[in-house]
Amino acid sequence: MTLHRMVFCLALAFAIVSNVAAAAPAQDLQNTLYLDTKDGRITILLRPDLAPKHVAQIEALTKRGFYDGVVFHRVIDGFMAQTGDPTGTGTGKSDLPNLPAEFTPTPFKRGTVGMARSSDPDSANSQFFICFGDASFLNGKYTVVGQVVSGMDVVDKIKKGSKENNGQVSTPDKIVKMQIAADAGSGKAK
Repeated sequence: MTLHRMVFCLALAFAIVSNVAAAAPAQDLQNTLYLDTKDGRITILLRPDLAPKHVAQIEALTKRGFYDGVVFHRVIDGFMAQTGDPTGTGTGKSDLPNLPAEFTPTPFKRGTVGMARSSDPDSANSQFFICFGDASFLNGKYTVVGQVVSGMDVVDKIKKGSKENNGQVSTPDKIVKMQIAADAGSGKAK
């Protein structure tokens, strides 16, 4: 390879890398959650563009420390891990009002974070779930609030429940701490 050709190839590679870096979105720390478990950190990018009311509620509850110590009460292998119920029974919620559905065509896939609800589409409150894999049967029927951007290996380690008990977990794993990335280490939030 001639020196001229080598310089051209290096310049081309540099241009490609620069364009990829420029095209990558800057991390939105105001809408990024750090969810810490005993096995490590799960980083979730919230999507206020899809579900502004749901994201605002999760962020408000996170700033209060609401999710700290809350268990993953329902975890179904291959489907999802659900948390956000302060009672750990699957029927609890926060003191904030329930939310109207904010359904979109955004697909439920591995790492998608969605809001749990009862049979009433307008009953989401504080509970949410993280998908282990494709859950396209939820598309357009549940509200997508975010996506795991790192830590799916940690999600995969969350203790699973039994199929016989619809995923209910005995001695479940918990959220050690959940915080807004912009507040992490600043002393602003718990």
